[in-house]
Amino acid sequence: MARFVKALFLSFAIILVSGLFFVARAAQKGSENKGRYYFRQTCKECHTKGAAGGEITPLNKTMVQWRAYFAKGTHAHGKEPLVKYLPADQLLDASSFLIQHAADSPQPETCGK
Repeated sequence: MARFVKALFLSFAIILVSGLFFVARAAQKGSENKGRYYFRQTCKECHTKGAAGGEITPLNKTMVQWRAYFAKGTHAHGKEPLVKYLPADQLLDASSFLIQHAADSPQPETCGK
């Protein structure tokens, strides 16, 4: 009987830990739709053709390059933190949009070009 209870407890613990892992993993992924909105509202102000920051679209980088950009966390060639422009939750959404629609992604997108 003790063996059964121990096995049952272990099974429950494994299920609980697995569930927490998947919830935490899902929480780390931002919303592509919100990211598109934040990118258009915040970034496109300076990053359009002929603007001061030059034209930027999801197609400017590969998925790996976008991940590296957001991991670095800086803007303007490393001079300013990204959080100066968008709060962390909106950065997560914007990064999801840009990564999922990068030049080498299954769904490349120009962001309304």
